Amino acid sequence: MDVLGGLVPTLVAVLLLAAIALIGLTAAHVPQATAPLWAILRGAAQLAALSLVLAGILGNPLLVTVGLIVMFAAAVYTVARRIHANRRQTAAIGAAMLIGNIAVLIIVFSTGAIEFSPRYALAIGGIVTGNSMSIATLTGRTFHSSVRDHWDEVEGWLALGARPLESTRLLARTAIHSALVPSIDQTKTTGVVVLPGAFVGAIFGGASPLEAGRFQIVVLASILAAGTITATLLLRLIGAVSQKPAPENFTTRKARTT
Repeated sequence: MDVLGGLVPTLVAVLLLAAIALIGLTAAHVPQATAPLWAILRGAAQLAALSLVLAGILGNPLLVTVGLIVMFAAAVYTVARRIHANRRQTAAIGAAMLIGNIAVLIIVFSTGAIEFSPRYALAIGGIVTGNSMSIATLTGRTFHSSVRDHWDEVEGWLALGARPLESTRLLARTAIHSALVPSIDQTKTTGVVVLPGAFVGAIFGGASPLEAGRFQIVVLASILAAGTITATLLLRLIGAVSQKPAPENFTTRKARTT
């Protein structure tokens, strides 16, 4: 099936799937029931634009670099918005994600586990950035909520002379663990419960199952490594809390799809 020939069936399937989500959430009286619909529409528009852009940049290292920078900037902005970060915290988010991503890419390409080419740099870089974004968001939100909910404990440590970073250390560790659980579970169940996107995409691209599996395990290990670095550095940089956070810093704004 060519691209144009598959357009109509794709539209029909996507609209039906979006309708299921919308109807189900509406029937259950879930707040912001239209969020999945808008997420699907926005995702479709972004993927259409991305497909057109990628067709022209995959062979150009400079343009691939620009594309990765744009992805990274969008990811940092998204995390900052989700955890209501100020400028200093936004800089910390960017630093933590940047160090995590660069460390992973250096290892992956310098060892020869993945061929160093614009195509693979964009693929691995995009996957790692997207997952680091999710982990950073979960880390920040969980940590913030925990600090507010356990402020009496934090204040007690401060009163005993603990440094701000020490007073929230246990909460930070719990937040990091919670943020990594989805990625850890995905890795543990890969091939049994989950067929990951990178594996399926490699198969569709003509790779052998063995080669697709090798590519996928590198991707999963990269996600966990980058996520660990990002989460730990982020809370190292923003975990020193000496005043009780204002409630608005931890309440969820009306959802906007990202």
